[in-house]
Amino acid sequence: MAESIVMVLGTWASPFVLRVKIALHLKSVNYENHEENLPESKSDLLLKSNPVYKKVPVLIHGHNPICESLIIVEYIDEVWTTSASSILPSDAYERAQSRFWAAYVEDKFSTALRRVLFGATEEDKRAAMAEVSEGIVLLEEAFEKLSKGKAFFGGENIGFVDIVFGSLLEWIEVIEKLSEMKLISEAKT
Repeated sequence: MAESIVMVLGTWASPFVLRVKIALHLKSVNYENHEENLPESKSDLLLKSNPVYKKVPVLIHGHNPICESLIIVEYIDEVWTTSASSILPSDAYERAQSRFWAAYVEDKFSTALRRVLFGATEEDKRAAMAEVSEGIVLLEEAFEKLSKGKAFFGGENIGFVDIVFGSLLEWIEVIEKLSEMKLISEAKT
C-alpha cells in the first residue's frame, strides 16, 4: 500500500497542510499536490474526501482519504517506515509526551495565535497575545525536556512536535511584524 498514489488536498497558506508536506518530505514520499481555492470554493474531491469537516488537509493514499493533520502525520510515520527515521519516538512514554505537546500546540497555542490575528476585539487580541507569550515559555520548557540537549524536540531528528510547532512559525513571524513584539528570540528560546 505504501507504493500507491499519494495526493495532498490543501492550500499554500495553511500551517496544517504544511505539517503533512513536511512529514511526506522527511519520509521521501512523492505526492501530487492538489491546491484548493479556499475560501472561495471547495472542490468536489475535497467535499467527498472530508464530508464531516469539509476542510484541508486531506491525504489521499491509494483511494483512501485520511483527514486532520495530526492524524495524517502519524499515518505517514506508520506507513512509510523504511525511508527515514521515525517521526514519533519508539519509547511509549516519550511518544505520549510528544502527542501531549502536539495536542497542546494544536488545541491551545494555535487557537491563541488565530485569536491574535482574528480576535473580535482589541482586548481579545491582547489577551490572546499574552496566551501566546505564555505558550512560548511552556514550549521552551518542554523543548528542554524532550530534546535532551539536542537540536530538535525529537532529539537528533525532526520529530512530531517539531513538525506541529514548526508549521506555525510563519504565523508567529507575521504576528511579530504586526505587533512589533518579538515572541521568539535566541536570548529567550
